[in-house]
Amino acid sequence: MVDLPKGRPEILFPLFAELEGLDGIGPKTAKSYAGLGVETPKDLLLTLPVGGTDRTRRASIREAILPGVVTVEVEVGPHRKPASRGRPYRVHVTDAETSFELVFFHARGDYLERILPTGSRRVVSGRVELFDGLAQMVHPDHILAAAQADEIPAYEPVYPLTAGVTQKGIARAVASALPRAPYLGEWIDLELLRSRQWPAWPEALVQVHNPTGPDTLSASHPARERLAYDELFAHQLTLGLARLKVKRGKGVVTAGDGALRHKVLAALPYGPTDAQVRAMDEIAGDMAAPLRMNRLLQGDVGAGKTLVALMAMLVAVEAGGQGVMMAPTSILAAQHMDSLQPLADAAGVRIEILTGRDKGSDRRQKLAALKSGEIGILVGTHAVFQDDVAFHDLRLAIVDEQHRFGVRQRVKLGQKGAAADILVMTATPIPRTLSLATYGDMDISVLDEKPPGRKPVRTALVNAARLDEVMDHLRQAVAEGRQAYWVCPLVGESEVVEMTAAEERFKHLRAALGEGKVGLVHGQLPPAEKDAAMGDFVEGRTRVLVATTVIEVGVNVPNATIMVIEQAENFGLAQLHQLRGRVGRGEGASTCLLLYRAPLGETASRRLQVLRDTEDGFRIAEEDLSIRGAGDLIGTAQSGLPRFRVADLEGQTGLMMTAQKDARALLDRDPELVSPRGQSVRVLLWLMEQEKAIKLISVG
Repeated sequence: MVDLPKGRPEILFPLFAELEGLDGIGPKTAKSYAGLGVETPKDLLLTLPVGGTDRTRRASIREAILPGVVTVEVEVGPHRKPASRGRPYRVHVTDAETSFELVFFHARGDYLERILPTGSRRVVSGRVELFDGLAQMVHPDHILAAAQADEIPAYEPVYPLTAGVTQKGIARAVASALPRAPYLGEWIDLELLRSRQWPAWPEALVQVHNPTGPDTLSASHPARERLAYDELFAHQLTLGLARLKVKRGKGVVTAGDGALRHKVLAALPYGPTDAQVRAMDEIAGDMAAPLRMNRLLQGDVGAGKTLVALMAMLVAVEAGGQGVMMAPTSILAAQHMDSLQPLADAAGVRIEILTGRDKGSDRRQKLAALKSGEIGILVGTHAVFQDDVAFHDLRLAIVDEQHRFGVRQRVKLGQKGAAADILVMTATPIPRTLSLATYGDMDISVLDEKPPGRKPVRTALVNAARLDEVMDHLRQAVAEGRQAYWVCPLVGESEVVEMTAAEERFKHLRAALGEGKVGLVHGQLPPAEKDAAMGDFVEGRTRVLVATTVIEVGVNVPNATIMVIEQAENFGLAQLHQLRGRVGRGEGASTCLLLYRAPLGETASRRLQVLRDTEDGFRIAEEDLSIRGAGDLIGTAQSGLPRFRVADLEGQTGLMMTAQKDARALLDRDPELVSPRGQSVRVLLWLMEQEKAIKLISVG
């Protein structure tokens, strides 16, 4: 693992100094810049213009298309002071061909007479509009003597603003910050730099802050692209270093003879898909290598991750070791146990479940069997982290729905085995860019086919005004012996409000369908009640399960063929797709009803239509990314998704892939970053403040 020098390199000090040293920034203004996330000159230099204004000099406003911004030299005529309070102050001016007025509100007359003396010549620049046939420039952006007119750029950058920060102020501050950006060596592969025609780092900054036209503001402009690449490359290096650390952690060669896996495959009613076979081979290959596995298994709802996970754990058992699979809730752990038990039985392997509910002698017996190695496979919740849980020889740790667990918990799980391989599973299809950004340190296996037997789910959009028809449909289905989920509205951050919504719907449905037919589950219920309600539904004692989104409706109930989602317009696409995946698991034709309240906004409408038109989780994830943007898609805070100033995760997938390839190639050649390029890369990591990430990042 690379050790960065203890302190930031001296060459970077000016870029990390106080903002107050820059032109026009005092203590008060410096506080305002925090609204843009700008705390240092480096932050300011990476806050790029979001637009530009053409201020090319013209002889007359007649040459411009109005309304529009015009820069023109004028002779200043008479001033017309306001007749009463609240009226504008007007100054008559004449350019080479015509006259117009400069208009000021709440202006001080003495100040205007000083900067616009009658008879003088001035260059003015601002937006000109026609009012009652008379051209006016209200509050010019620039007023300068003809000799100073060159100070107005022909194409002026427009920056993002926040309260207390002006365009002129930010432009002035940037101009004084640019000389603080020295040449820092070159961290980009020189062949790549030449082929893309990217400028050096300081030159790129000068170019982006001095645009010459709309094309220079484009993300594909070489200077902008280079700065985006720097961010992506630094991020991928950080993930790569973390990956090196994990891989270097002494791995244990875990290779099985295939006997147990063969028994399971022989017991299956149909063969695995090509995608499952590929994933099993990739995982078995990693486990047989002397390096530690750090792999993500990504599969859509119903793609068959459970079988792949079991086969991986059987490799561990065949080699004389153990496997553990951890789920975020006891409900999901129990579901995994139900799915795995018959397959483990077919292989003749002892499997047990351990949750926080295990107490007394039952728990003690399980722990003793685990320690002695009698239990080959353990399924559990975070209870498997507890200090008294000891394995005989843990070879493989599987974490399901990874985003629910913190990095530290995953590390702790890995530490339960001397050098346990780590397999992380998620049912949330992640667009390529995001998986690179979030899991770039992991190898990725993707299950992109559905196993045979999974039926398509018919999805319909239903106006909430037709609730009575939905109720009739449900009554009929229940009479036919079918089961349904009814998911209550996502109200917001308040579980209590969502609980109320669920309880109201529960009462309504119970009145309509009869006592004992309807169950209720929400996040505020005591665990035992929650389990009892889920158990009643799984066993078919209740026909309709009313639930909020705070609980995991991850149970596998083949008889459930209807999913009703109320106020579907408030849910994210990925969440809707996950919920829909709870039906369509059995023989019966399944339906997902998306109840919405009209009128639908454009975004909500697009979201629901995408869901209606496809069941492909990866396509849905890509659409969700384009609709919502990366930060919202997986929740920046919980995902650890990096916040880039220049790079655009949605639009620059190719750049991210190049960065990952380049970072991995460099670390393969120079893992200690001691070569000349490696030394420059160290500077880049300090510049991009990745030293925090390098210290924090571990498994995944």
